[in-house]
Amino acid sequence: MIVHDNSILEALLRGATHYLDLGNGAEAAVYYGIDGGAAMLAPNGTRRSGRWVMSSTGYHVDWEGGPSADWQIDIEPGRIGYRDGDGVEKGRVTKIVPGNAIAA
Repeated sequence: MIVHDNSILEALLRGATHYLDLGNGAEAAVYYGIDGGAAMLAPNGTRRSGRWVMSSTGYHVDWEGGPSADWQIDIEPGRIGYRDGDGVEKGRVTKIVPGNAIAA
């Protein structure tokens, strides 16, 4: 079920770090700041910063010097998935940690 309720989506994202299984042993971590800032630790160790905002279909992230993308959170019992703007699953949440767990 795609989360369309912005209050639920904000509760899952704002002020939390999501660890994602991207398949093939690759893991990324994304922090969604309370102030709309975002930080990512990519599987190759690259760090990115950017901004995120809620949208009518989920949320949108703009990475500085990198891509911009629309995202949706898909929740099923025992699973939380990340879907891109086209609805294609790109990763699964392995854990959610309060605060910025990837701060350098």
